[in-house]
Amino acid sequence: MELLVMKLLSTLKNALKNSWLLFAFAIVVLILWNTNILFKSLSFQERTKMELWAMAQEEYIKNPSLSNLTFEVLQRSGNNPMIQVDALDKIIEIRNVDWENEKQDSVVLYARLAQIKKENDPILIQYRDEKGTLLVNQKLYYGDSAMLKKLQYYPLALLLIILLFGAVLYFVFKTARIAEQNRLWAAMAKETAHQIGTPLTSMIGWVTLLKEKESKSTPLLEIEKDIERLNLITDRFSKVGSVPELTPLDLVASIHQTVSYLQKRSSEHIHFEVDLPKKEIVVPFNPQLISWTLENLIKNGIDAMKGKGTLSVQLTERSKQIEILVSDTGSGMKKEIAAKIFKPGFTTKSRGWGLGLSLAKRIVEDFHQGKISILKTVLGKGTSFQIILNKAPLNAS
Repeated sequence: MELLVMKLLSTLKNALKNSWLLFAFAIVVLILWNTNILFKSLSFQERTKMELWAMAQEEYIKNPSLSNLTFEVLQRSGNNPMIQVDALDKIIEIRNVDWENEKQDSVVLYARLAQIKKENDPILIQYRDEKGTLLVNQKLYYGDSAMLKKLQYYPLALLLIILLFGAVLYFVFKTARIAEQNRLWAAMAKETAHQIGTPLTSMIGWVTLLKEKESKSTPLLEIEKDIERLNLITDRFSKVGSVPELTPLDLVASIHQTVSYLQKRSSEHIHFEVDLPKKEIVVPFNPQLISWTLENLIKNGIDAMKGKGTLSVQLTERSKQIEILVSDTGSGMKKEIAAKIFKPGFTTKSRGWGLGLSLAKRIVEDFHQGKISILKTVLGKGTSFQIILNKAPLNAS
């Protein structure tokens, strides 16, 4: 029932997310469309103003005695940079162009002319006599105003803002999706624990009855250990999604128990080398999760050795930290594989989910504020995993 509800909520969220994305896209298109219309309108107005100035210039050429209107038009050329040239492209007049005749070379001015030519088409200033003979043939080149140039970059700035906003939305949705997947995995894990719990309870009852008849049977004691292990796994599944509690316990005893259990159930061709201190080392940790992490590393090492080789577990105490090394004499890993080994879903096995080492990393680094890494790996010689745990919580005073 819980999984069905979560699935319905996920469908609803996706529908809302798609609606918001379509709405946002529509707004962006509308803004860009209106910006384009505004740009064309302003560009047309500036073109009209320059054509009016060119007409006033033609009127002045025809009749040097200026009327008030012609004089006013010629004086109000606006803020557009303007360069007037003759038929041979020789500069006759400049307006609103940053150039000082005394300080700058004419090469600079002609370079500015070449730049302005690229911005707009020239406006012709011509004068013909009564016979139609062309007496004056000039061109007016003008550049865009400062406001129009700023408006040109507005869509780009808007797109950058949209891309930034989209990246933030993507990050938010991705985070929400990961959180949703985590909740789904947690629900599946708890449901699995619930389903396993019923037959497990029955098995415990049967073992209790058998112990009353054969209390010292070695196979029966090992079966009891397996059931305890299964009960521990069920407990892990039931607590998935909740923050684990870190309890000050003896780490040496916990590691010894885990290694001893796996050693008895491994091939006789696997040689275990266990180097643990003789004294207790009490640190805050979750025994179920650390045991699961070690079990995962040891099983991966056994798989890498293909059932034959040496697997070593070593614990070293430092001043503020504990180092755990799990090494094997297996096939080792390539650098590109070692770089991806802790990523969720990545696996080199034909069967598997690729979640073991990613969960181990989360257990060590997120829950225990420690560190897990590949200390060394050599092709054909083996791999060493390193776990660093703190003797005291990092936020402790």
